[in-house]
Amino acid sequence: MKKFLLTMLMALLISGTSFASPIPMRGVIEGFYGTPWTFENRLDLMKFCRLNNLNAYIYAPKDDPYHREKWRIAYPREKLAEIAKLVDAANQNGVRFIFAISPGQNLNYTGEKGDADFKKIIKKLDAVYKIGVRNFAIFFDDLKDDNGVHHEDGKLQAEFLNKLQAALREKHYDIEPLITVPTEYYRADMIQNANNYTADFAGALNKRIVVLYTGDGVVCDGITDEGFQAACKIYERDLGIWWNYPVNDYAVTDGGNKNAKLALGAIEKLPTKNVQAIFFNPMGQYELSKIALATGADYSNSPETYDAEKSWDEALTTQFGRLAPAMKIFASHSRHMENNWAKVGAADAPEFKAAADAVIQNFLEGYSLNSYQLSKLITEMEKSAETLLKKLPPEILSECQPQLEQFQRIAAADRLALHSLINKALDPQLKILREEIRQHEPNAALSERAALKFIDDVIFLLN
Repeated sequence: MKKFLLTMLMALLISGTSFASPIPMRGVIEGFYGTPWTFENRLDLMKFCRLNNLNAYIYAPKDDPYHREKWRIAYPREKLAEIAKLVDAANQNGVRFIFAISPGQNLNYTGEKGDADFKKIIKKLDAVYKIGVRNFAIFFDDLKDDNGVHHEDGKLQAEFLNKLQAALREKHYDIEPLITVPTEYYRADMIQNANNYTADFAGALNKRIVVLYTGDGVVCDGITDEGFQAACKIYERDLGIWWNYPVNDYAVTDGGNKNAKLALGAIEKLPTKNVQAIFFNPMGQYELSKIALATGADYSNSPETYDAEKSWDEALTTQFGRLAPAMKIFASHSRHMENNWAKVGAADAPEFKAAADAVIQNFLEGYSLNSYQLSKLITEMEKSAETLLKKLPPEILSECQPQLEQFQRIAAADRLALHSLINKALDPQLKILREEIRQHEPNAALSERAALKFIDDVIFLLN
């Protein structure tokens, strides 16, 4: 047997195959704003993590009042019992359960009030230690005022964390190093010169404490190896990553539901080396978050060899079985997330966009439209929406029914738009259907730069 293994090892070395190392701490952070996941969602997540070789979960729902707004108040007995069950489930599935508190809105650092707050945090962490938690996180993110300015003292925060870690270690020998998110947690903030927060925080912070970083912005179009190493250099340590995909708790449509668009693509464009930890922030839609989370698991287990499109295909096949082809068509139109400050995710429906752009260009230049490919893609949209609305399991359909119904409207309008171009005359029904789509956009958005753009382009050209 040893000889066989040595032979295989030599063959791999000769072939140039590399052994990719997984990111040591890799998992999910329930850190979004809005309705938190249910207890049943979290129990299921522990199994999902085990099946996908993820080994950590951070409990940090922004709208859990005892996590953020009422952080000084102990969890009610029934809630603590629920967390204890989650800790047991995490342990059974080989997942670190990381308990987080976000006290930064009104934490006192010095004087009698500072001593009182320190004791309250110790008491709160001791309570969850007793039910099995051995990993803790303290977050100082999202503390800017209405003018986009924060007034935090980086040195005081770091010294507080150092003191807390020392006190916890003195009481409990078996806890892991703390995890934190600083107030300046993305590069654009870290390198600005308005204050010395990052330099003070990084300079004073215990080197064992794990710092999470989101990239160039809160939600950004990837993190390069070079950009990541530059951020690590500021902290003089390998950073961890809090990655804000597939989270969708920021408005993508003015005046509408903050979950109007679903992030159904793959994790992509992340560093390949020296990442100490990575946590993917999901959507409130638990079941549909699994698409991106499964690809994130593939990435974090082998950053150097990760193939986003291949992983995405495999995740859809594994999770949706015979419905995977229909789901892939729908999901391809709902991957990219962007507003005036956020940009992340692969482009929506690139094949559709290419076919639509070609038809528009042919129309403008007076050539035959050559509309077969675009017509075929519209037919696929129509069929996939119909199939998914009829056959998706109820727990998944409940998370995407408004978007699927909008997808149907968009496909029908695309069909009318194509017929209008062929006939060189605007079908009156197209404007009516476009207005119906617009009325639903606050609660259901997708394919803004692909299928929806084709409708608007045709109306503009033929109006």
